[in-house]
Amino acid sequence: MSLHPLRTSRPLAGKVILVTGGSAGIGRATAQVLAARGTVVAIADIDEAPGIATALALCEAGGRASFHRMDVRDSTQVQATLQEIVRLHGRLDGAFNNAGVLEGLFLASAEQDEITWSRVIDVNLTGVWRCMKHEIPLMLAQGGGVIVNHASVAGLYANRLVGAAYIASKHGVVGLTKAAALEYAAQGLRINAVCPGIIDETSMSEVIFGGDAEREAQVKALYPVGRVGTLAEVAEAVAWLFSDATSFITGHALPIDGGLLAA
Repeated sequence: MSLHPLRTSRPLAGKVILVTGGSAGIGRATAQVLAARGTVVAIADIDEAPGIATALALCEAGGRASFHRMDVRDSTQVQATLQEIVRLHGRLDGAFNNAGVLEGLFLASAEQDEITWSRVIDVNLTGVWRCMKHEIPLMLAQGGGVIVNHASVAGLYANRLVGAAYIASKHGVVGLTKAAALEYAAQGLRINAVCPGIIDETSMSEVIFGGDAEREAQVKALYPVGRVGTLAEVAEAVAWLFSDATSFITGHALPIDGGLLAA
């Protein structure tokens, strides 16, 4: 694919940043924001066709991007993808570990089946750890970098909406983020997490609301601002955490929740 030259006046110009789960939703929106700010975006996703389409769209818009098929449940694939990114782009400056699944909603702990539990934990929590395991050495070798992990407000409080497996996985991401941030802070590596509330995107709305207007109204009423969040609002926050404006922020789990947790 054709890669267009960067304009060095853009804030993140020349940085190479991986976005897992970048073919749709928050990952795609973040890739768009990063590319617009001069980032070389490496999109990794298990869904190949939309991932390739996203990378092509970024290039056609004047950005630089590549697509890499990767399943975060497979450590061999994760390691190979990161090596491929470094071969192609020369370095790895940051990673948005965003890939995740939303399954087991509205089920109490004893109602969760083991297959769903294992899949949610493997993708949402262990998948983030697998990525970090192979990202961190690459960043340390070049003197540092920035990692942003996708947690959730469900990683900061419990609720009866998204299910015990999802809540456990996201609490784990917050804990992993804090532990790793402490371990590598002195070596020039910043590690933070974003914790979005419910975001207005088609796939999430279909799963959570299921076409139930009453349920949708009840959920939106939980947010003091009177609405759920947008893809752009999360993407902008992630891009901000990659910027030098947040050079003194590490080990932080940032709620993007319209005031939900302020109550």
